[in-house]
Amino acid sequence: QVQVVESGGGLVQAGGSLRLSCAASGSIFNIDAMGWYRQAPGKQRELVARITRSGSTNYVDSVEGRFTISRDNAKNTVYLQMNSLKPEDTAVYYCNVVGSTGRAMKNYWGQGTQVTVSS
Repeated sequence: QVQVVESGGGLVQAGGSLRLSCAASGSIFNIDAMGWYRQAPGKQRELVARITRSGSTNYVDSVEGRFTISRDNAKNTVYLQMNSLKPEDTAVYYCNVVGSTGRAMKNYWGQGTQVTVSS
């Protein structure tokens, strides 16, 4: 069993900040990439930011310079620091973990955390 649990969402005014956290636990090991996706109402889920085990990162253009992804490999945890939030950042944010329980690498997802940015 693998658990992926997000926390840190909420309601914030435009220009404000939030920090999301996501921890993977259970029988998962050999975690490779960790990332954050988001899905706004009526839109497809999109990649927001991703970080490899070695620390390489990539971001969707719309958050570049405002969001920072980081991870603690010892704690199997990934963070997303979101600054200068805009109403268009409103979405459910999902944590994604690519790891193995002993065989093939698989994608594991959290349940999602709501981020709402008011104008």
